[in-house]
Amino acid sequence: MKVWLDGALRDLESARVSALDHGLTVGDGVFETVRATDGKPFALTRHLDRLTRSARGLGLPGPDLDEVRRACAAVLGAHPVPLGRLRITYTGGHGPLGSDRGEHPPTLVVALGEAARRPDSTAAVTVPFTRNERGALTGLKTTSYAENVVALARARAEGASEALFGNTVGQLCEGTGSNVFVVLDGEIHTPPLASGCLAGVTRALVLDWTGARESDLPLDVLDRAEEVFLTSTLRDVQAVHRVDGRALPGTAGPVTAKTMRIFDERSGDDLDP
Repeated sequence: MKVWLDGALRDLESARVSALDHGLTVGDGVFETVRATDGKPFALTRHLDRLTRSARGLGLPGPDLDEVRRACAAVLGAHPVPLGRLRITYTGGHGPLGSDRGEHPPTLVVALGEAARRPDSTAAVTVPFTRNERGALTGLKTTSYAENVVALARARAEGASEALFGNTVGQLCEGTGSNVFVVLDGEIHTPPLASGCLAGVTRALVLDWTGARESDLPLDVLDRAEEVFLTSTLRDVQAVHRVDGRALPGTAGPVTAKTMRIFDERSGDDLDP
């Protein structure tokens, strides 16, 4: 297996990041996960735009996007897989052990792992932890993911594949690695970015392609929604058949099923929408 590290394609065994890399010591980094089908990345431009926004939000210099594109092409060319998770990681680079940054340049790593197609539906649970819609990292896709690790482990222990967060004012926010949509009176709603959720690439496409609405939603909307579905890079659009102890349609409800069809068709027609 080969990965791209700081300007070159390298064997995994010889690719080494400093033990003092700020991404490792203090989580000072950003990343993107891109779906790749038969060696072709989906919505790469949108992902790179968000990578740049996240980096600048952390105070890192914007990444060299030409290099990132070369890195993605090199890694994908070295690993032809039917469905892959292309991971782009960009960190503060070698730095001191504290929170201050050093003078070294950022670190860029691009790697690819094989992925499996997600099931058409899944279960989710709510967790008692909150997203801070006013935090310094709100809206940035950073490598500081420990909170998500804890929440997802709780969901797995309860037989679910995703944990859903409310924010500090009791509104529905997002999942650990997904955006959440609900159907109310036949209409699709999702929390606005002001709720503290990540500006998901798949979320944005679903909003554009279906006419879904951004709405402030209380967390207990999950108790009465007719349908619930999740969106993310590797889930695309995935129905939820259970939230906590509440059963929803065992397969995708009619609105979710239509959304899945629209997304499959539109994403198949344009690899970089």
